[in-house]
Amino acid sequence: MPEICVTELKYICPIVRNISYMKYLPAVCITVGIAIMSLTESSYMPSVSLNDKLMHAILYACLAASWWLAIKRPVWIIVGVTLYGALLELLQHYCTLTRSGEWLDLLADFVGTTITIILAILWQRLSTTSR
Repeated sequence: MPEICVTELKYICPIVRNISYMKYLPAVCITVGIAIMSLTESSYMPSVSLNDKLMHAILYACLAASWWLAIKRPVWIIVGVTLYGALLELLQHYCTLTRSGEWLDLLADFVGTTITIILAILWQRLSTTSR
């Protein structure tokens, strides 16, 4: 199978004209995926054996990591992801029948986000000082 270079790809797929926007794709997909999982009625969701708060922390850690890879702005990520979690908790409370918004879910979102960003900052500092 022949390899396609980035310049050829720009002509084949118009959405890839500016390849720098592709770094946002994983973050956007995870953001949309969390919204879908959060707002889907619980009867349609598969049961998970993990603790609910742990699941929140893990999902929001993944979300924060994906945004870190895209923009590397720690304060923006922590504030933005936490506000996003708050919005979804409000939507769960007011717009779904089988789900409810919980403050502890939001706290778990914040903890997962913050720990991930702290680890990302430490990793970045350690990797730049070892060079």
